[in-house]
Amino acid sequence: MNWQQLITNKRLGQEYRHADRFDDRSEFKRDYDRLIFSAPFRRLQNKTQVFPLPGSIFVHNRLTHSLEVSSLGMSLGNDVSRILVERHPELRGTLFEEIGTIVSAACLAHDLGNPPFGHSGEKAIQTYFTEGSGSDLQKAVSPEFWNDVTRFDGNANAFRLLTHRFCGRREGGFVMTYSTLASIVKYPFSSSVATKNKFGFFTPEAPLYRRIADELCIPLISDASSNGERWARYPLVYLVEAADDICYEIMDIEDAHKLKVLSFEETCDLLLGFFDKEQQEAIVQRIDEEHITDNNEKIVYMRARVIGLLERECVKAFVENEEAILAGTFSGSLIENISEQPREAYQRCTRLSVERIYKSKPVLDVELSGYKIMETLMQVMVDAVLYPDRYYSKQLIMRVSSQYDIHARDLETRLMAVIDYITGMTDVYALDVYQKINGISLPVV
Repeated sequence: MNWQQLITNKRLGQEYRHADRFDDRSEFKRDYDRLIFSAPFRRLQNKTQVFPLPGSIFVHNRLTHSLEVSSLGMSLGNDVSRILVERHPELRGTLFEEIGTIVSAACLAHDLGNPPFGHSGEKAIQTYFTEGSGSDLQKAVSPEFWNDVTRFDGNANAFRLLTHRFCGRREGGFVMTYSTLASIVKYPFSSSVATKNKFGFFTPEAPLYRRIADELCIPLISDASSNGERWARYPLVYLVEAADDICYEIMDIEDAHKLKVLSFEETCDLLLGFFDKEQQEAIVQRIDEEHITDNNEKIVYMRARVIGLLERECVKAFVENEEAILAGTFSGSLIENISEQPREAYQRCTRLSVERIYKSKPVLDVELSGYKIMETLMQVMVDAVLYPDRYYSKQLIMRVSSQYDIHARDLETRLMAVIDYITGMTDVYALDVYQKINGISLPVV
């Protein structure tokens, strides 16, 4: 792969159209603006990140997480661009210098496909088809569709959300640039190639990714263990992934402290562990000099220092491994290839998060409730599209917006419309629909 081919401002669905321009924004800034002003992005404010949606203490939701990831992605992209332009002077003055904006826009989009209640929502969709009454549908659908739904993944759903309304010559979706779309596909293969529940796009969108890969000259990689197409990772995916890895891990630690899941001493120990003894002393001294007495503010300062350190480390890992990244032979994530001390400190945070945060009672309670809500919604809505002539089915289907192809003749299309409808809900809206269809609450006029 080479940078001149990898960065293009051509748009999926508008390749041969000259659009009127009323300002000086770049095409990648337009991607960013389309996302941040979109309804799916706004709905992220009411989707759980890790902890329950806030009461008196405000922790992260999917919206604030995505904004922070986008901010960090801009820094990562800009710093990589500056260093690589010095290394490759021929890139100066080209679209390559805009990779900070591309990464930032892709970061805004990276969680758009997540269903309500996060991981438990994903599991509810998967297990409806593998363990629930949906298992009876296996013989009625194609093996490719079955792989898509039984391995349902929010990453693939984000790519679908951004592209799936584009078909043939008909425009739809967000009509994003090829480079921004490629930057969100962490796993550049379909579910039929996946060995786990992680893949980059559903079967109907595979031709669209193939088209993007051909345009950007992303090569197919050989894989003797699979029969499907598997591409090399698009280089900017590593920067989007690094921004997400840094933010969710470090910000979860800060949120856990705010909610008293972790003590002040435990949190300090985790965050200062990223630095050597001399740097730790300097951080503590700076806190004293600034007269920061509030423990939450002390944690905020330490967290900022950690994020700054990890950003520099990931930039270093990227530029040092540029050749392998462009060759498609780079192994692992950037965070796995940083210096030993911050890498071990990050891994320590990850282990503690699994043990203390993700298994804490508030998180488990949300997962249990969310799973039940999603399971019920899948059950009643799939029954509705299987038996659309029933009275109750007609009532349910009338609630669904016309943007979803729920009246299609093809069963797979109707089932995917149900998944599109449910995954687009916020946590609160999913709860509201669940309560109404179960007769738990009545609408207030």
